[in-house]
Amino acid sequence: MDHGRPFKVGVTIHPQQCTIQQLRDAWRRADELGVDSIWFWDHFFPLYGNPNGNRFECWSLIAAVALDTHAPQIGPMVSCIGYRNPDHLASIAATVDQLSGGRLVLGLGAGWFERDYDEYGYVFGEARDRVRTLREALPRIKRRISLLHPGPAGAMPILIAGRGEKVMLRLVAEHAQMWNTLGSLEEFVDKSAVLDEWCAKLGRDPREIERTANLGGLTGKSVEAWLKAGLQHFVLRLAYPFETKELERLLKIRDS
Repeated sequence: MDHGRPFKVGVTIHPQQCTIQQLRDAWRRADELGVDSIWFWDHFFPLYGNPNGNRFECWSLIAAVALDTHAPQIGPMVSCIGYRNPDHLASIAATVDQLSGGRLVLGLGAGWFERDYDEYGYVFGEARDRVRTLREALPRIKRRISLLHPGPAGAMPILIAGRGEKVMLRLVAEHAQMWNTLGSLEEFVDKSAVLDEWCAKLGRDPREIERTANLGGLTGKSVEAWLKAGLQHFVLRLAYPFETKELERLLKIRDS
């Protein structure tokens, strides 16, 4: 297949309802298959299945993956800004980037999973409060990164996940090198256009922001449609028992 456009393929590996060895086998398998990126979500409890089943902490896993893989990019999809002091998060990220040899993407989001907040003693508040927390944290993170010694090993791009047109997409235009979204192809087209508008207003070249999306159930035809719409980086969900057939199909299209 000649799709005519280079693109990336990544996986968000769900760190729940499995053992740590099964999780490690999954990221090693994805790495062996040649993925462009490996991600983990940042939650303290399972998002589906047994609500009190096995689950593992995001940043600890990324540190392990930094030493255990060769994928060009690794990171959180995404790190909830309300769970860690922003300066501390910058220090964690820079250290993990050093471990990875400069492969970390600092994925950030405003947060949404109320149980994490309630059981770990964070204030959930309203969505606008969580978005404001992210907005206020971004300059702190960037400043702290600039002060760290040795700092990150590589460029350590910032990825922001979000769809809110008034604030979230503006934050992407202001601060991020990558954007991640969920939803349909039509929604992607609409939100991507809004992001372009924010870039124009802020004097940012929209081509500087890599477009990524969490997707599933892809076919050759749908891959073409997403590429035509401007998607550059497909991120598949990989959940226990970590079946990789869809991932292998997409990698075959990427490499054809």
